[in-house]
Order: sequence, then structure tokens, then C-alpha cells
Amino acid sequence: MPLVTAKRFDLAEYQRLSELGFLKASDRIELIRGEIVYMAAKGVAHEACIADLNEELIRCLKGAAKVRCQSPITLPPSSSPEPDFAIVRRRLDKYMTGHPKPKDIFLVIEVSDSSITYDQTVKLSMYAEHGIVDYWIFNLLDAVLECYHNPYQNFQGDWAYRSKQVFLPAETAELPNLPDSDSLSLQNVFPPSHP
Repeated sequence: MPLVTAKRFDLAEYQRLSELGFLKASDRIELIRGEIVYMAAKGVAHEACIADLNEELIRCLKGAAKVRCQSPITLPPSSSPEPDFAIVRRRLDKYMTGHPKPKDIFLVIEVSDSSITYDQTVKLSMYAEHGIVDYWIFNLLDAVLECYHNPYQNFQGDWAYRSKQVFLPAETAELPNLPDSDSLSLQNVFPPSHP
């Protein structure tokens, strides 16, 4: 029997599919390691957390960085995820010449419930491989903030983070690489049904 392989796309091919109308913003897809992946549906808790987190991030940053919400980032050669949040450097071109790349990114944040396993494995590995120094997951299932820092590649060639710190909803967390920002109050972010 012949071996069946899937077609993988690079960033240019993915962009071309969009330009030709094969991919639409309403499709809720992203490019992950060459594969076009449908994003999980967002529930009520997920949406509430995103809305509150957006307000808190803007308040904490005080203009020191730009908050991008559910917008693409570029991880060459074959990934263009759309994390729930990317905290990025301010640029004169306001990202009109291209989506943020790893050198532009201070922090990537995913808000997770149904996608928790995917965010803790596939996306974590991908972000680490591309040098995203800090990656946070607002884990709505366990009502904790998981903060990953300092990517590395292990002996088997897999990518991960050297440290993980967990914060509870009643605590505060410091935004990494942004010393002039205020602390993030997690009780203002986690949906009220969580302790």
C-alpha cells in the first residue's frame, strides 16, 4: 500500500490560500507546524476571561507594550498561531508590514478550557522552539495560571520550558520583561465561578 502523507503549508502558501479566498477569518483556523488547524469553540467562561484579561493587561501595561488579542503571530517557516493574547513591542510601523515575530514578543497567553491539553503540549512545544521566552496558560479547568519560562531543547530534540510556576486566582502575577508594569490581579481575570 502506498504511504499517505498530508500536505504541509509554509507561511507564504498559507497567506496565498487566504488571498485567493480559500481561507476566511470566519473559518477560525490557524497554521500550526504546517497544518491548518481549526480552533476550539469558545465557551462562556473563556469569553468572560478574555474580556477581563484584556482590560487588566491594558491597565497593567500603562502603554509600555501593545496588547494583541486573538491576532496572528508569525513563527517561520510554517506556523501562524492566533494566541488569545500576545504582548508585543511597540513598533513605528504598528505591524502594518507584518505580524509580530518572536523578537517582537514579550509574552504569549492562551486561555484554555477545552483546548488545555493541546495548549500544554503542541502549542507549548511550538512556542518554546521559536524562542518565546514566556508563555502563560490561564487554565480555566483547574482555575490556575500556569507560567512557563526559559525554553530549551532536551536530549531527544523535544522543546519545552525549564520552569513552570502556578498562581491561584487570589494571587497576583508580574508581567515578564516589563518592569514598569503593574501586577496582574488574577481575581479580576478568572471568572467568578472559580474560587
